[in-house]
Amino acid sequence: MEERLTSSSRTPGLRDCQGVREGLSPCSMSDNTSAPDRGEVPAASDAVPPPEAAAAEPATPGLPSEYLAEIGFEDLALSPEIRRALTDRGYTHPTPVQAQAFDPVMQGKDLIVRSKTGTGKTAAFGLPLLEKMDPEDKAVRALVLCPTRELALQVAAELQDLAKYKGIRVTAIYGGASMQEQENALESGSPIVVGTPGRVYDHIRRKNLKLQGCRHVVLDEADEMLNQGFYEEVTRILDQLPKDRQVLLFSATVPPEIQNLISQYTTSPEMLMLSGDVLTVDHIHHVRYDVTDAYPKPRNLIYVLEMEEPTNAIVFCNTRDDTALVTAVLNRNGFDADLLNGDLPQKERERVMAKVKRGEVAFMVATDIAARGIDISDLQYVINYSLPEDPAVYLHRVGRTGRIGKKGTAINLISGRELGTFTALEKKYGIKFEKREMPSPDDAMTMWTERHVREIQAAASGSVYEGYLGLAGALKQRPDADDSIAYLLKFFFGHLRMEKLKASGAPMPEAAPARPPRERERERGRSDRPRREERGDRPERRDRPERGERSSAPRERRERSDRPPRRDRPEEGAAPAPAAESGTPGQVRLWMNVGTAEGLDVAGVTSMLEGLGAPSGKIQRVELRQTYSYAFVAEEDAPAFEKLDGQKRGEKSLRLERARRR
Repeated sequence: MEERLTSSSRTPGLRDCQGVREGLSPCSMSDNTSAPDRGEVPAASDAVPPPEAAAAEPATPGLPSEYLAEIGFEDLALSPEIRRALTDRGYTHPTPVQAQAFDPVMQGKDLIVRSKTGTGKTAAFGLPLLEKMDPEDKAVRALVLCPTRELALQVAAELQDLAKYKGIRVTAIYGGASMQEQENALESGSPIVVGTPGRVYDHIRRKNLKLQGCRHVVLDEADEMLNQGFYEEVTRILDQLPKDRQVLLFSATVPPEIQNLISQYTTSPEMLMLSGDVLTVDHIHHVRYDVTDAYPKPRNLIYVLEMEEPTNAIVFCNTRDDTALVTAVLNRNGFDADLLNGDLPQKERERVMAKVKRGEVAFMVATDIAARGIDISDLQYVINYSLPEDPAVYLHRVGRTGRIGKKGTAINLISGRELGTFTALEKKYGIKFEKREMPSPDDAMTMWTERHVREIQAAASGSVYEGYLGLAGALKQRPDADDSIAYLLKFFFGHLRMEKLKASGAPMPEAAPARPPRERERERGRSDRPRREERGDRPERRDRPERGERSSAPRERRERSDRPPRRDRPEEGAAPAPAAESGTPGQVRLWMNVGTAEGLDVAGVTSMLEGLGAPSGKIQRVELRQTYSYAFVAEEDAPAFEKLDGQKRGEKSLRLERARRR
């Protein structure tokens, strides 16, 4: 193998960067993008002439050398259309992996790249591949494999954005989304396909994805792709490709145990070793809080959040049940949180990722499906509610922050059962943890109250509110005063968060356009009905998304036949009628008279039910409508939920019962 060793010590005389765009990493290009809201990445627009060159701006000193190349984008053989797309994204300078991978890929060499997380590996293979594509070509010429659905969507969105002026179509295919839509996208033609191994092989087997003309294959996060869990899927796909295809492997590590496999599928590969083969977590401060048994673990997390006051964070949990519990507890205590795990239908997973990347949710509570490759702009904190069993997973988790040389903080809640992982992180990876004392319940409550009071006082200082003092006094005399005040506080802090988001320049969520009353009346029945692709969604078996993701055509037909008929929902305000129905065997579907019209989302419904006395972590799925909702629970848990029927929510009584067919 030809090997090119590169490190910061061998990169003297770094060039000054040419420009800095607000909100982007200074002078460098990273894998920073927002996940699209649809499974299929839309086709790019027609090519347009390039703009004039951007004016140079002062250099930004102090950026680590591993994030700046010695050459600029002007030194790469990039087309005017690609240059314009780079300018649109505010990218003015390549990272070393982008600069050094460009020529070998353009020359058709097989390439193995080891570069730490957050250094722009997507654009490193994306830029040269896009230059090789013909916009008029409809056959698949490049296949990009990713270990998770979220990463596949992120990579596809990044490539599509870079290709938008060149007119090259990029299609994402992955499990959990509509098979028919993906078949249609492949049939219409796409020179670049990005997907997860299970769904890619499904399409190959069904002869929807034809790879006889595919000239390039990319394995993103190659160490994860080629480990025991993905070995079979990946090798079966590689066996379908032409013998003379170009193989590109990009990863943060390239362990020795996969070198033999690499040699089977590559020809004289060039090696770019831009980082050590042991994962590192530079620029991240690691903090340890020892969990106390004096109160439940979720309460420990609340106290830590009050102490640290992070503006946003990913909270990693080891189990799906923990993600549901932590999300409910956070929302119940005034923290804006949403969960991401393998039980969510794919559309919901995409919705959560989109909200997090737009900054609409402060805390994402996730299993390790969010630990590899996902990039969230300006993420300040990663919180480990529980340490993973594998110390290497910890490094991937905390790698979601501290990207492109920025500073990040990893907060860790340590209990006795996690001391083995903690010791390995200290001894094997040399990580130094700062130990901080867990605040007492009284101290945490004081901090929580004072923080919110300060925000209220700051907002009140510029407002005229004297006209409402009489109403405030009257509210305090009512027996339901606490409920009313709590709702007003929730509304205020939600509004305050959106105002801060607007002031930061982040994109705001779009409101649905108003429709005439007659049209709303015609649409009433359809609007509350689940969309075709959402009916029949099933949770995955575990968070390693490709395991068990493949399905045969007969199984697809069975899933469609299991979908609930259109008439199985109650009319607005009407209770369902006889014949009990459940989502899957052993699962009960509960109807309740609360919905999105009351400002509730999935986490809000979960938090509301648990706040009324429902058992924690037992809700398997929630389906929202405008005026009512469905909660799916196990048969044995249903009686505990049915006891909530008739309980008061402010001035409204909760109606909750088993959903029935008409």
